Amino acid sequence: MIDPIGKDFSFYQKALALRQQRQEILATNIANTDTPNYKARDIDFASSLRQAMGQSSGVPRLPDTSLTLTSARHIPAQAHSTGSAQELYRMPLQPSLDGNTVEMDVERVQFADNTSKYQAGVQVLNGRIKSLLAAMQQ
Repeated sequence: MIDPIGKDFSFYQKALALRQQRQEILATNIANTDTPNYKARDIDFASSLRQAMGQSSGVPRLPDTSLTLTSARHIPAQAHSTGSAQELYRMPLQPSLDGNTVEMDVERVQFADNTSKYQAGVQVLNGRIKSLLAAMQQ
């Protein structure tokens, strides 16, 4: 019974992990806005999510890992790798003279957009958990 619930939540887990990874990349871009020759990076979220869900024939991801149990009292567990999303370089609209391709307006918009989508994903997941808890209590 627990396994179908885990499969149901795997999409949310992978989507939120990719959103978190993208947030770190965008924050790194913003932090390096004054670094000469720094190239702004980003990920293609949709293709990265398809790859994480196993729906693309692109770069193969590492197999999932199972822990070896050394005692009968240990809890069996598995580690599911979402795979690291491929970082892409962003093409600047107005390149700077020092070779830096970070454009603060673009980065701020992307950062705010990714933040709102991350929060929406957390709220949807929270709603799913609350509905499952309500169903279990009845």
